[in-house]
Amino acid sequence: MAYGILICSHVPEIAQGLPKLLKQVAKDISITYAGGTDENDIGTSMEKISEALTTNTADEILAFYDLGSARMNLDMAIEFSDKTIHVYDTALVESSYVAASLLQAGVELSTIEQQLKPLKIKGDD
Repeated sequence: MAYGILICSHVPEIAQGLPKLLKQVAKDISITYAGGTDENDIGTSMEKISEALTTNTADEILAFYDLGSARMNLDMAIEFSDKTIHVYDTALVESSYVAASLLQAGVELSTIEQQLKPLKIKGDD
């Protein structure tokens, strides 16, 4: 199973920059991103997220986002995707870095998810 990573941010420069950091520890992992609105303003775009999901070469994607409305657009984009997508309510930079490095090392998804639990930022579980 090939896993990939998707980064969703309200700021285009954050979305573009974070994959550069992740590629330092995960050169073999497909990492795509969506940042900003369709006009590249602050915000998110379901269309950009859908495109990033489509262009990610993995069949199963770990998705990370920065703020609540990014999650809303991510959830809508997932409805139109045939891929298996796991969304994490965790600290964006730290958790995507942990996931990328562990995916590169071939660690199982269940173990990665255990490592992400302390980075959770919302929710009851």
